[in-house]
Amino acid sequence: MKAFIVYCHPSEDSFTRQVRDSFIKGIQDSGNEYLISDLYKMNFNADMSEKEYLRDANYKNTPDIAKDVLAEHEKINSSDAIVFIYPVFWTEAPAKLVGWFDRVWTYGFAYGTNRAMKTLDKALFLVTAGNTMDRLEKFGLLDSMKKVMINDRIFDRAKESDFVLFPGMTRELDSRKLDWDKNLKTAYEKGKDLFN
Repeated sequence: MKAFIVYCHPSEDSFTRQVRDSFIKGIQDSGNEYLISDLYKMNFNADMSEKEYLRDANYKNTPDIAKDVLAEHEKINSSDAIVFIYPVFWTEAPAKLVGWFDRVWTYGFAYGTNRAMKTLDKALFLVTAGNTMDRLEKFGLLDSMKKVMINDRIFDRAKESDFVLFPGMTRELDSRKLDWDKNLKTAYEKGKDLFN
């Protein structure tokens, strides 16, 4: 089985990178495969062009899709699961990942009649946050993030979805050190058990 990881973080010096590496080790230890799109390393263009907008806004299922987008389509359709690993920026994914959805979820592929995107077995979100769980729940932010990602962006594109949050990981909180190992173990186990 194969997982397609969409990874989005601007720095290798981050807890999010540690989550990515632990998850990948779990995938490898389970005997499964993975491929990855590291959106910052790829310098993925997150800006939808006017041409792309007009194609999708007018529901035109035409073949004039950019090569970088087609490459992402191929990665999705060659995989059994899709995994998004990213930090929370202002209760949202980084702009580069939002732009990835804007450009990759094209008409005729991710939505519309006769869509070409396969239904994946699983979609998994591994999300790091500086805010504590108490704060994210108190203001309804966690629920909002889950609704956007699972109910809108994934919707019926995967048979099963899971959203795992690693809260309180800002450098100013003690919870970063206290929860570090526990959180990385969770990331590892999510990789190891992805296809169970």
